[in-house]
Amino acid sequence: MTRVENSTGNNDRDLIERLQAGDKQACADCIERYSPRIYGLALRLMKNEADAEDVLQETFLSAFKAIDSFEGRSNLGTWLYRIAYNTAMMRLRRTSPPILSVDEKMAEAEQGYSLPQQLFDWCCLPEREFATEEVREELERALGTLSPALRSAFVLREMEGLSTKETAGVLDISPSAVKKRLQRARMDLREELSTYFAGHYGNGNGQG
Repeated sequence: MTRVENSTGNNDRDLIERLQAGDKQACADCIERYSPRIYGLALRLMKNEADAEDVLQETFLSAFKAIDSFEGRSNLGTWLYRIAYNTAMMRLRRTSPPILSVDEKMAEAEQGYSLPQQLFDWCCLPEREFATEEVREELERALGTLSPALRSAFVLREMEGLSTKETAGVLDISPSAVKKRLQRARMDLREELSTYFAGHYGNGNGQG
């Protein structure tokens, strides 16, 4: 009887069975399949390529060591995201002073939190505007201003396409906490990007 339950796709199911059987080629196939996404998350959390590479390597090493305990309650990609997130957060904690958790900060701010002064409605810009290299770079810069907790929630849910439940599983928080982090991340991003988009598009610049 396979260890992997129906929540895991057929391709992953076959890959996991090969990994659990000690198939070395399966390790290479797993890395090829998932490393771009895991590296993308690691890079956005660590904000430099060297640390992201380290997180990527540690993620797969940890996953391969623990593969026999994987039961398929989540899909393989979600499991790898969780290992990568935990690995990145451990590294960030070692290099940063102790700080309040993002949820503690949000709770403290709720009573006195005011809306940002600038809220240019960049969410309604034509999709083509987001395809330019300049705008993509600006979005990545803005993402880098978020705390790791907010950044990871936004990247997993909005950029990697995980469901709220899957994101909650990766971050080991409740779905309602994911929604709160996403709300705060969107507000912070909107404020961070308002000046840029207002300057470029507020007076019709760049519109067809």
